[in-house]
Amino acid sequence: MKEISNFMEKYFLHFNAASLVDAAKAYKAHLADGKKMMVTMAGAMSSAELGKIFAEMIRQDKVQIISCTGANLEEDIMNLVAHDHYVRVPNYRDLSPADEEKLLEQGYNRVTDTCIPEEEAFRRLQKHLLAHWQQAEKDGKRYFPHEFMYKILLSGELEQYYQIDPKNSWMLAAAEKNIPIIVPGWEDSTIGNIFASYCFKKELSASTMRTGVEYMMYLADWYIQNAEDKGIGFFQIGGGIAGDFPICVVPMLYQDLEMDDVPLWSYFCQISDSTTSYGSYSGAVPNEKITWGKLSIDTPRFIIESDATIVAPLLFAYVLDM
Repeated sequence: MKEISNFMEKYFLHFNAASLVDAAKAYKAHLADGKKMMVTMAGAMSSAELGKIFAEMIRQDKVQIISCTGANLEEDIMNLVAHDHYVRVPNYRDLSPADEEKLLEQGYNRVTDTCIPEEEAFRRLQKHLLAHWQQAEKDGKRYFPHEFMYKILLSGELEQYYQIDPKNSWMLAAAEKNIPIIVPGWEDSTIGNIFASYCFKKELSASTMRTGVEYMMYLADWYIQNAEDKGIGFFQIGGGIAGDFPICVVPMLYQDLEMDDVPLWSYFCQISDSTTSYGSYSGAVPNEKITWGKLSIDTPRFIIESDATIVAPLLFAYVLDM
């Protein structure tokens, strides 16, 4: 037991390795103090199959709310239903433009070394989601993007396609626990594009899908109900909108809504390979967030400058006492 944790404590003693262990220990202490944790996911962590360990984090109540891009929302389910049709390209650095075009013609969309099969992944989900979108519009109901995903997962209609052990799907684990998910900028995902195409053709109404402003209101209400006087932890994988959007809810609450008793985020860690440069928010050190009223001077703050596909599973393993 705890082989990974013991290995990390023995050998991860300096620099980014030490930051990783410090952040993991603080994550565990945060939860042990009765506080809740948000995990945000940018990049293509679902296609990197983070679900193999992140689903267990969800099942063991190590995360209470998630913010992710629309791509991560859909790509975990695509991996669930079309895994056998994915193609890995280890020599992706050597691909020519002609090689890339050939992949497109074969129906593959490449994410670094991993090619997602359009027909078996995107189109397979499309027909099931379309039925739920149409039913919601018929019933005069409106739902968030993640709620529609929960519907197709919990209905069991996708089980016929499962190609991995369902316990390795973080979206399925989240749906079963009904964990709140914030999906800012969902419209720029593939499924978001598909939904927009139906609206453009006037086959669906855009109002059937709840919006980003409503997501911020939803998050604000959740934060008020769950932060108490302790605050919520913020564990950020990558940069971009998945992290930028939800972290702003705290200054909005006390600056714009004048809720003076709202606690700031009470833990912060970011895994990122972005460098600090002029105007770079993803690469900014956590201290900068103090000036924006997001973190306090006492908030435990960590930044791990490394590859999230390596670091996140290790940190989660430590939190899970593996």
